[in-house]
Amino acid sequence: MSASAVQLTSMNNNLSIMWKTVAEDCNLACDYCYYSGCAGRPGPKINRIDSALLQRLISQYMKQTNGTATFAWQGGEPLLAGLDFFREVVYLQAKYAKPNTAIGNSLQTNGTLITEEWARFFQEYCFFIGVSLDGPAPIHDARRTYANGTGSFKRVMAGIGQLRRHRVEFNILTVVHAGNVDRAKEMISFFREEQLNYLQFIPAMDFRAQDPGKPAQFLITAEQYGQFLCDVFDIWFNDGQPLFSERFFDHLLQAYLGGGGGICTHMSACPQTLILEQNGDAYPCDFHIHDDYKLGNAGTDSLEALLSHPNYDRFLRMKPALPDSCRTCEFLDLCHGGCPRNRGPQDGQAGVYPDYFCASYKKIYAYSRARMEQLASKVRKEWL
Repeated sequence: MSASAVQLTSMNNNLSIMWKTVAEDCNLACDYCYYSGCAGRPGPKINRIDSALLQRLISQYMKQTNGTATFAWQGGEPLLAGLDFFREVVYLQAKYAKPNTAIGNSLQTNGTLITEEWARFFQEYCFFIGVSLDGPAPIHDARRTYANGTGSFKRVMAGIGQLRRHRVEFNILTVVHAGNVDRAKEMISFFREEQLNYLQFIPAMDFRAQDPGKPAQFLITAEQYGQFLCDVFDIWFNDGQPLFSERFFDHLLQAYLGGGGGICTHMSACPQTLILEQNGDAYPCDFHIHDDYKLGNAGTDSLEALLSHPNYDRFLRMKPALPDSCRTCEFLDLCHGGCPRNRGPQDGQAGVYPDYFCASYKKIYAYSRARMEQLASKVRKEWL
């Protein structure tokens, strides 16, 4: 789901964290929002992370790092926390970091609150920004609105303009839904015209992480999503000269080149992650923010205790529990069974089933195979 969960590979190497900065507070009321949210009307007091909790977590985390420290800030809308909050973040990071630690911050935003002051801050501290944009104005404004129904497109594009003026690195996250799933060419044409060349697409969903027993419900079919990916691929490939960066295809090419998948859905194992709610409650994945998977609280429990909780092992065992159809699939080395959250139960039936988007992945893998092999061969020759 989002542009961006953060990996940790071990307690001593690249431990990373994703934090819901302001709980689910948001200034927009997108009708497909993954979280229950507050319908675009955040209260008079934003539910941002408490300073004492922030300091406790950052100080502990920095002790565990080994050269790299990575943070992802999400929401709700994380910019509602205010610039002073993020100034405190970078101050604490610098205060507790070991010498020569490379500190990375990424932030996912709807883009409407980005001002020149924000952009200057992002540039100064090398924040990587993900901006949510669903396509040209008619598509974007149909779903990504304020509480009064007004579209947010103009404000988002103004925010992108600020990022560009101040040379802030950013990419575009697009939700694929019923309003744009059959308009891939139109959307890519828009992104190309606007010189938005770093893209990622995620399918719209209609389920809550807080209810892991409820079957996953998606707002587009597997066939629709598969065709969408094929349509995008035709433009992206460009006779072996990719026109832009698209996360799914970039990582698919990486797999053809012998590297590991960079999207958690298509990795051989779920990456170890630490997802923190605004109040410090900790979970292994933002698809499993539920008491059944709670690891503890960063305000009272150590990082070691959170990561060694039995619920973590239980979560990590789900990915390898593949249905039989996955074990014999010709594309297993590319897909690795997809996301466990999407496997079942489905249609009221118990058991382990293929990922809801299994047909999507089979379609795009088969459709792109010959050209991906061609491109991978070309890249290898260029490396020699």
